Amino acid sequence: MSADLNEDRQLIVDTARGFAREKLRPNAARWEEEGLDRGVLQELAGLGFGGIYVREDVGGSALSRFDAALIFEELSRGCVSTAAFLSIHNMCAWMIDSFGDEEQRQKLLPKLTTMETIASYCLTEPGSGSDAGALRTTAKPDGNSHYVLNGSKAFISGAGFSDLYVVMCRTGEDGPKGVSTVMVENKTPGLSFGKAEDKMGWRAQPTAIVSFDNCRVPAENRIGPEGEGFKYAMRGLDGGRLNIAACALGGAQDALDRALAYVQERKQFGKRIVDFQNTQFVLADMETDLAASRALLHAAARKLDAKAPDATKYCAMAKRFVTDTAFKVADQALQLHGGYGYLADYEVERIVRDLRVHRILEGTNEIMRVIVSREMLKQ
Repeated sequence: MSADLNEDRQLIVDTARGFAREKLRPNAARWEEEGLDRGVLQELAGLGFGGIYVREDVGGSALSRFDAALIFEELSRGCVSTAAFLSIHNMCAWMIDSFGDEEQRQKLLPKLTTMETIASYCLTEPGSGSDAGALRTTAKPDGNSHYVLNGSKAFISGAGFSDLYVVMCRTGEDGPKGVSTVMVENKTPGLSFGKAEDKMGWRAQPTAIVSFDNCRVPAENRIGPEGEGFKYAMRGLDGGRLNIAACALGGAQDALDRALAYVQERKQFGKRIVDFQNTQFVLADMETDLAASRALLHAAARKLDAKAPDATKYCAMAKRFVTDTAFKVADQALQLHGGYGYLADYEVERIVRDLRVHRILEGTNEIMRVIVSREMLKQ
C-alpha cells in the first residue's frame, strides 16, 4: 500500500498501525470481558482520531474520507470493536460540525475531538431497522424552548457509556420529511438504558436499547432545521459504510496475518502446513481478495471526497463487497488454524465474530444491493 501514499498519508498509516500493534492488539481479548477503555479512546483522540473529518478550528483533524479509511483499517488490525466504536463517535462529531450552528460547534466539538465527551448515534428502532424513515420516536415541542422525547432506539453502541446521544426523532409528518436531529446529554431526566445485549461479536463495546420517557431537552439541542434529520442521516451513511468496510478489512488482514504465521509453524504429516500446495492456494486467494477489497474501498472513498455523482453507489458497493469478502477471509483464517482456530486463545474466532455484524449494520448487504441496482437503473 505504501507505494500509493504520499508522505503525509504514510505517516497517518504508520501512526495508526503502531498504536494498533502496541495498545489495541494486546488488549482486544481482555476488553471483551472488561469493556471499552475510555483512557485508550482519549489516547486515540490525542493522535487526532477523535475528529478525523471535523474542521481544525474546533480541534478536528480536517482529514478526508480516504484518510479515514486508512485509519480505521489499521486500527482494526488491533481491535475491530474499538475501531468501529471510534467510527461511530466520528460520525456524530461530523454531523455536528457539518450541520450544527456555530454556537453548537464551538460548545461541543472541542470536547468531542478530545473525546472528553463521547458520542453515540441513535437511528435504529425496535420496529424500524432498514426502514429508517418509518421511525416512531417523537420529539414534541414544549413551548418554544424545549422538546419532549418519547420512544426508544435499539442496538445503540455505547448506550450508557457515552456522554451525548445524537437522536433521529419525529417532529413532523410521517415519513422521512418529518424527521429531525436532536442531541440528548447523558443523565437527562427521562433518558434510560436497557440491559446490555449479550452479543455474538463487538463484545468490547456496550450495546443496549436507549429509551426516552418524557425526556425534556432544550430546543437549542436540535441540529439544523426541523425536518432535515433524515437527510443528515443518509448523508452520514455513505461515510459510515466506508468506515465499517475499512474496519472489516483491517480485521480480516489481522486474521490473515495470524493464519500466515500459524501455518509456517504448525506441522502435519511431517511437513509444515504452509508447504502443502493447497494451503498456498488458499493464502493466495485470501491475499488477492483483500487487495481487491482495498482497491474498491479506496476508489469509493476518493469518489466520496470528490463528491462524485456516483459516490453513493460506490460506497454501497464497497460496503457490500468488502464486508462479505472480509468475513470469508477471516473464516478461512480460522479454518487454516484447524481446531485451534476455534479456541479463544488464538483470537481468530473473536475476529470472525466481530466481522459478522459488518454485513448487517449501516444498512444490510441486501439493502446495499438495492441501492446499487437503483443507481444503475437511473442511468
